[in-house]
Amino acid sequence: MTDTLDDTRSATTPSRRPIRIWLGIVAAMIIGTLLVGGATRLTESGLSITQWNPVSGMVPPLSAHAWDQEFEAYKQIPQYREMNAGMSLSEFKTIFWWEWTHRLLARSIGAVFFFPFLYFLMRGGLGHALKRRLWVLFALGGLQGAVGWWMVKSGLTARVSVSQYRLAIHFLLALLIFSAIVWTMRGLAPRATKALASARAVLTSKILLGLVFLQLYFGALVAGLRAGKIYNTWPDIDGGFIPPLDQLFFEQPWWRNFFDSTLTVQFTHRMIAYTLFGVALLHLVDVIRSKASPAVIRGAAWLMAALSLQLVIGIFTLLHQVPISLGLLHQATAIVVLTFTLLQAYRLHHVESPVEQGLVPALR
Repeated sequence: MTDTLDDTRSATTPSRRPIRIWLGIVAAMIIGTLLVGGATRLTESGLSITQWNPVSGMVPPLSAHAWDQEFEAYKQIPQYREMNAGMSLSEFKTIFWWEWTHRLLARSIGAVFFFPFLYFLMRGGLGHALKRRLWVLFALGGLQGAVGWWMVKSGLTARVSVSQYRLAIHFLLALLIFSAIVWTMRGLAPRATKALASARAVLTSKILLGLVFLQLYFGALVAGLRAGKIYNTWPDIDGGFIPPLDQLFFEQPWWRNFFDSTLTVQFTHRMIAYTLFGVALLHLVDVIRSKASPAVIRGAAWLMAALSLQLVIGIFTLLHQVPISLGLLHQATAIVVLTFTLLQAYRLHHVESPVEQGLVPALR
């Protein structure tokens, strides 16, 4: 995400603050929707609503007959027949409300984004780059709704759960939208003096951001495959720190193991976590030793602290076979890690090298 917004050059003007507040509310709603979505996944509630009605679906069943219709529709899918046969109407209502709340929050985000956006457009003052980015964000939000239904459809005919591929895409798209909003908000904030950091620190901040997204993708695959409910030991997995290769790559072609094998997916998720921790530690040591700006050092320290906490929570979540409370805490902390990583990457996207600062003589 390059920051080429012409609007950010005048970010100190009062008109930018309402836009930042509005985008902050949207970002907070996305976090809430992600967490409710996580609870929906952990409670196996995502297939309880078998139709996609973007408008009429906002109204829940209001009569006994309407509830019976919803329940009968759920009884027609494999998940009910193979997992929940004999479920009572009261039990069905529990999973229904999780999914309905998730969908309502997602739809509400669209309204909270669109109507203030129209107001800001009519009021004028939005630069071309900012308008273009906001329209793209709105389009991505619409796409996210379609992807959500595409995900749900995968579990309505031949499966008892949604496809882990589609779940991961749905989750990652939500995080990309969230990240773009956070990046845009930061770009509209009053611009401080350019930070000082080495080119190596800039590079590692970008590597960290890429690794975080990769880890979040594999985390979604772990959730989709329920891979967190098996191999519940640490630091070993299936009897060793590194399982035998013939167990990691038993499916053909070999690359399918990274998406379909519970062992390989969980092992990869663990290895990326260790890599993230190591790169974040190197990044922190580097910015301290190279005497980067205090804001850069603080950003690296906060990121290191968040990653350390996330690693501990992840281990406890695994050892306890992903109870809902720990699973949601793990997901919430992942969003905190992503936010700190984004802010550090943005901070280091606008730095001056020691040469530019005049602290190191330029080579001639």
